[in-house]
Amino acid sequence: MANQRTDSKGTGTLKVTLVKSPIGFNKNQGDVLRGLGLRRIRHTVEVKDSVQTRGMIHKVRHLVTVSE
Repeated sequence: MANQRTDSKGTGTLKVTLVKSPIGFNKNQGDVLRGLGLRRIRHTVEVKDSVQTRGMIHKVRHLVTVSE
């Protein structure tokens, strides 16, 4: 059975947008956002669609939106 959260959809990249500030959340979550390349609210970056990237997005899923 396929895992929808970690399986690649075949597009190769994902667009991730920061929609909520990491202030007030765990410091590790801010580090994950910086690792994804997100710097400010409404900042969008295009990242490679991989298991590692999806894991990072899952960790901060309450702060970001994802589109393909």
